[in-house]
Amino acid sequence: MKNLKLLRNQKGLSQQKLADILHISQQSVYKYENDITSPDIDTLKKIADYFETSIDYVVGYTDLPHKIEPTVKLTLNQDEARLIKKYQNLSPRRRSVIHSVIDSYDDKY
Repeated sequence: MKNLKLLRNQKGLSQQKLADILHISQQSVYKYENDITSPDIDTLKKIADYFETSIDYVVGYTDLPHKIEPTVKLTLNQDEARLIKKYQNLSPRRRSVIHSVIDSYDDKY
């Protein structure tokens, strides 16, 4: 539970307040933060969901604090891969222009 205390402090929560949110005891939060005991998987899920992060981050298996989103494997040809790479290098403003152009060609809109 390497990052639990860090996450709790970033939100300005006391151990008791976090315990109330998770419907567990303050003693449990203390024990998790001090590696005295470990939470069950349901509690780990609640912690990760509350802090909008991954279980891996909470327990210290990764340094990436963001939630891991599901991915879809796509097979791209070279032209598509090149376009995506160029898109990724655009500023948010220019990306929105691209969205507008694509939307204007999409029959659903």
